[in-house]
Amino acid sequence: MASVLVTGANKGLGLETARQLVLAGHTVYLGSRDPELGQAAAAEVGARPVQLDVTSDESVAAAAEAVGELDVLVNNAGIAPEWQESGVVGAADVTADLMRETFEVNLFGLVRVLHAFLPLLERSGSPVVVNVSSRLASLATAAAGSGYPGVAYPVSKAAVNMVTVQYAKAFPNMRINAVEPGFTATDLNGGTGQQTVEQGAEIIVRMAQIGQDGPTGGYFDAEGTLPW
Repeated sequence: MASVLVTGANKGLGLETARQLVLAGHTVYLGSRDPELGQAAAAEVGARPVQLDVTSDESVAAAAEAVGELDVLVNNAGIAPEWQESGVVGAADVTADLMRETFEVNLFGLVRVLHAFLPLLERSGSPVVVNVSSRLASLATAAAGSGYPGVAYPVSKAAVNMVTVQYAKAFPNMRINAVEPGFTATDLNGGTGQQTVEQGAEIIVRMAQIGQDGPTGGYFDAEGTLPW
């Protein structure tokens, strides 16, 4: 069985992903910015808590030292501050500050974690990285008219997709993929999603458990490959 880290895992898709991977027999490190919430969540699902704030170099470095060895990294931590009570912040109102806030977690945080944990993954016999993306990141889907007016969140996830492709090329011995869990009811979208966390976590859990003969540099949802 594998040693797995899931970031942003004290609630929502991250917590359900941790739960399902524990049930599959893996050793799961549940990453959480808030240590108390992380400890409670880890106890709930049988995971090991690790304090991990993806926006902090010091926190991420300490988490890598605490974990020690790793086979699978699930980059799940993400935010969508453009989702507000008044509606989604569209192109007319998006600001550089909103973009910066979104990218700090969704992109820079993901790269920060990848950079810190690469040495551990390189020591694994079957290293896997799963980057949680979104269908909204697809340029092909957006160009066809997805109907979603927001800018910051889909742009940050489109950047995650590019990071996925570039890292997959740079580390051919790893399986590195982006996944779209679907429009899942979580705090990220104010609970407006149309499917459960159990349904959303399925593709994350599936791709976290692929072997060395599995795909890499891809973009998938539960039904198969998505257009970039």
